[in-house]
Amino acid sequence: MRTGNIVGVVVAAASLSIVSLYWANSEAEVARIPYDQPEMVSLGQTVYDGHCASCHGVQLEGEPNWRQRDAAGLLPAPPHDASGHTWHHADQMLFELTKYGIQRFAGADYVSKMPVYDGVITDEEIWAALAYIKSTWPDDIIKRHNEAFSDR
Repeated sequence: MRTGNIVGVVVAAASLSIVSLYWANSEAEVARIPYDQPEMVSLGQTVYDGHCASCHGVQLEGEPNWRQRDAAGLLPAPPHDASGHTWHHADQMLFELTKYGIQRFAGADYVSKMPVYDGVITDEEIWAALAYIKSTWPDDIIKRHNEAFSDR
């Protein structure tokens, strides 16, 4: 098996593990991203610009080669636009990843450049940043995201 194929298998397995751990370990009350509330979207753009854009891009485009580990073995910041995988995750999981970091799902020894925002910004600001992100997605992606996670 070629190295690229092995990396793909490992990344896929890790993603499934993270999702499984999420559902097993989630303690927080389930909430929805308020993408249809203009005041939250506006606040969210400010929060995103101040805390997220430096890595995830001003246009939510992410870092180049975001699916490939860098020289330090870390994954670059993924895009949050429709080309990325953000919309493949439930609202609550996105909130918890932002607040507590990926280690909450992947284990304490998982190394990531993604900072933990617990104590840095408020829960409202996290939901607002997610509202801004989701508000930029095309209508068909919003619809697919809502349908996929309507029961969670």
